[in-house]
Amino acid sequence: MLHHQPTDDMITCHVKYIIDPYQLDAFERYSRDWIQIVRRMGGEHHGYFLPAEGANNIACCLFSFASLSDYERYRREAAEDQQCIELVRKATQQKFILSYERSFMRPLLQ
Repeated sequence: MLHHQPTDDMITCHVKYIIDPYQLDAFERYSRDWIQIVRRMGGEHHGYFLPAEGANNIACCLFSFASLSDYERYRREAAEDQQCIELVRKATQQKFILSYERSFMRPLLQ
């Protein structure tokens, strides 16, 4: 459920991850933390989608901000936020994310 009223300026980020399937628990913990961070920083997180059937190393997430400038503000704040820095450090150290692709989309919600 969207907490923000959708606008024509809204931007949704889609992230496709290639993950280490043997570290799915670590990726899930990481994901739960990022959902809370995005919400804390003014975005609307639509969730992570983890492997269930088919490929065991593909995951994705979707989250939205009211505008591209709001998303850019989030990126600047995240770069200096201690919780974000620690999550990225752990992901880099533990290597449960092998690669990712980020795409931006304009949601059509009605």
